[in-house]
Amino acid sequence: MNRKTKIIVFVSIAVLILGIAFFPKIKQLFISGNQDDSSAQRTPTSGTGRSALMVNATVLTPQTLNNMFRMTGILLPDEDVDLTFESSGKITNIYFEEGSYVQKGALLAKVNDAPLQAELKKLEAQLPLAEDRLYRQQTLLEKDAISQETYQSVATQLETLKADIELVKARIQQTELRAPFNGMIGLRQVSEGAYASPSVIITTLTKISPLKVQFSLTQNFLHTIRPGTEISFTVENDLTMYNATVYAVESRLDPQTFNLFARARYPNTDGKIKPGQSAAVRINLDQNHNAVVIPSISTIKEMGRDIAYLYNNGIAKEVEIVTGMRTPMSVEVVSGLSEGDTLLTTGVMQLRNGMSVQIGQMIENRAD
Repeated sequence: MNRKTKIIVFVSIAVLILGIAFFPKIKQLFISGNQDDSSAQRTPTSGTGRSALMVNATVLTPQTLNNMFRMTGILLPDEDVDLTFESSGKITNIYFEEGSYVQKGALLAKVNDAPLQAELKKLEAQLPLAEDRLYRQQTLLEKDAISQETYQSVATQLETLKADIELVKARIQQTELRAPFNGMIGLRQVSEGAYASPSVIITTLTKISPLKVQFSLTQNFLHTIRPGTEISFTVENDLTMYNATVYAVESRLDPQTFNLFARARYPNTDGKIKPGQSAAVRINLDQNHNAVVIPSISTIKEMGRDIAYLYNNGIAKEVEIVTGMRTPMSVEVVSGLSEGDTLLTTGVMQLRNGMSVQIGQMIENRAD
């Protein structure tokens, strides 16, 4: 073994001996460094040494809670009718404009009445002669020149003639199509020259002011909704809240659904909303001005109980609550919570009684 090789062997042995001698101290320094880094990233701990769960909280304050019943209804016209002629014949005139407003009694269309007009003239021409004949018979009767039976026969002929004239006039009226009430004319379904009959719809007439709001009630509200009850509703693509008044309630339940239909009336003086639209109806049954209301996400069901958690000096405290009315976002608490309590609103599924918690954000407590 030459000199260079011996030097390399001696240096290697020396390094190995030094490594064995200082290994425990190096290991301790390495572990200590890792623990310091891990501690720097750890969530603050409680006195028990467990990590505190970061949650949001709210301080409970009295809320005004509306006991509200919601359902879907439909808007109906106050009056709505398909207009048809009472008699058959060729349409000679159409007087209305589509989509226009018409007054009650306005002449809308007419069918050919020439034969009836001719018959009317014929009967009316006979009327003076019949009246003169009756006058002469009455003079003769007063002189006992004719019998009472003969006079009654002539009088009956006159009354029959007058009745025939009234009948023809009535038939002429049936050739006229008139508006039965004030309203909006719909689209025209026929043209002049078409043959009309009682089965042919000429157009529609709709009274849109006021409008009816029809909705159904469950059995629970049979004694709550009555004529005079105020309701509010909205329609699709319209943020305006409209107010209406119940004017009628059905006399019996629907045998299939066990629901009761009711109708409210909305003035609709400007004609802004139209019949046929669906309505989101809301009825305020009563108000509680000192209600304890919590977010729906801050309570869970556990073993048949409703559970919530309060903040108590860094610790989560489990409380059992009794709930009342629910809305899509809130729950009324009848008992178990009080004004001023600090309620934990997030992380409820992870919380346990006595768990360490840290409040990250305080949120406003309000009813939706």
